[in-house]
Amino acid sequence: MDVEKGAAGGSSSSEDETEEVGGQQVVDLECPQSFKGMAVNSAMAGAHLASLPYKVRRRVKALKKLQMAATDLEAKFFEEVYALECKYHKLHAPLYTQRAAITDAKHEPSEEESAFPLADTDSEDEDRITEINEDGSKKEDKDLELVKGIPSFWLTIFQTEEMLVEIIGENDEELLEHLWDISLDMDEPGNMGFKLSFHFHPNSYFTDAVLTKRYSMKCTPDKEDPFGFEGPEIYKCEGCKINWKEGKNVTVKQVKKKVKKGKDKGKTVTKEVKAESFFRFFSPPALPEDPEAEVDEDIQMYLQQDFQIGHFLRERVVPRAVLFYTGEEQEDDEFDDEEDEDDDDEEGDSEDEDDEEVASRPKLKAKKGKGAGAEGDAPECKQQ
Repeated sequence: MDVEKGAAGGSSSSEDETEEVGGQQVVDLECPQSFKGMAVNSAMAGAHLASLPYKVRRRVKALKKLQMAATDLEAKFFEEVYALECKYHKLHAPLYTQRAAITDAKHEPSEEESAFPLADTDSEDEDRITEINEDGSKKEDKDLELVKGIPSFWLTIFQTEEMLVEIIGENDEELLEHLWDISLDMDEPGNMGFKLSFHFHPNSYFTDAVLTKRYSMKCTPDKEDPFGFEGPEIYKCEGCKINWKEGKNVTVKQVKKKVKKGKDKGKTVTKEVKAESFFRFFSPPALPEDPEAEVDEDIQMYLQQDFQIGHFLRERVVPRAVLFYTGEEQEDDEFDDEEDEDDDDEEGDSEDEDDEEVASRPKLKAKKGKGAGAEGDAPECKQQ
């Protein structure tokens, strides 16, 4: 309700709360008796605001105007943070390149490069175990030389991270064995967004060397809900076309069904249907061009998960890949979850925690409702 409205309705209430003090009228602005000792929801607070004298409501409007100015400053702050992030991403990029060279056997670390006191594999026992066969015989040097780089580096990350393992299909793992790097490119300041590039060795599934996923972000308060602004948010994404080799598309599968009606009733036919697969990640449903258009609820939920995965890969997985490979990053997450559970037991506030978890995810700014949405035409992926 607008604070200007309800002035007439609140006048009688205001007069009832006015008393003479020292020859002057003073308004009693204490919290209504019905509010005391209970949680006040937004509807109750709005009703209380509408009952206040006009001049008090006018001052509240002035405070909201100040709050809007603070929100605009906050948006500028996040823009500068993004520019700083881009600067340091360029400094990190050579480190990521070196990481890929080691995991993909393009570079063998020297003794100096491998000297890290916090590693878990420095003991003589660990070294001895890795060089002995199951039957106790010592591995020959030629056997050790067959192990190149860090086998299944990225596949292991996908298999052990809860958010990623949920989207892997039964036919994806063999293909993900060929994934040798995930790289990140940040858009220049002024055009906020990022691109994830998935680099593959030649394989029997598709001809592409690189598959890409681009995310666009915005950092402006929403006109309809400016005070809900919490920083940059993903608002759309774009995948790429995968050039599958014949019969190798893991995003579809063939199923046999019996015809129930018509002249072919009773016959068995083969139909192509969608299959669960990580590689559907590269063909997200398209959003309407009109930002005010309604979006189907199922599409909204799908994109919400997609945005969350893209954000997670950018913020956590790509920068800290080795810690996901060793399981150390997952251990930190489990410890945080245990702490959250303890807090819930003490406070009995599990619903609030769920709300916070949802609020922390990248948002999808689109209206709910029925609307058409389909997998959009995607740009070509890079070829070998």
